[in-house]
Amino acid sequence: MNPDENRDFLAQILMEIKLKYGIDNLLFGMKEQDVTKILGKPDTQYKDEEENVVFMYNTRKLRLIFYKEEAYRLGYMTTTNPVVKLFNTTIIGKNWSDVFPVLEKNKVKSFETDTVEGMMSYFNEENWVFVHVDYNEIVKIEVGAVFSDKDEFDWKF
Repeated sequence: MNPDENRDFLAQILMEIKLKYGIDNLLFGMKEQDVTKILGKPDTQYKDEEENVVFMYNTRKLRLIFYKEEAYRLGYMTTTNPVVKLFNTTIIGKNWSDVFPVLEKNKVKSFETDTVEGMMSYFNEENWVFVHVDYNEIVKIEVGAVFSDKDEFDWKF
């Protein structure tokens, strides 16, 4: 396996979303150096309009946001990677009607919905997960750190 194939293979193997925790070994609350020890340097790094640090990993199709107001802890993840799994089920590219029963079975039931330019977004606040559906196909998943009873982030790292 050449280095590019090896990198692509490694980028695809660990993509299980663990609601309230993160994605695989990337846990909410990690600092930038913790993430780079696991994934290496990001392909792109920048600050958003709120001065949060954003890491982008192109091969993994993964965007990580470190919140400035929380001492740059990892608080949000977005992916469009087709191998990402939730409850051991791949979901990118599938119809919402096929994935919703899997979520329901795993007690993720209550969703707020919004439509912007034809794209439907389903949001479950308890688990801080967004599922974005375009042309009846799931195209993106966003997961964020949740809040504790004390209205503070419930960091997992």
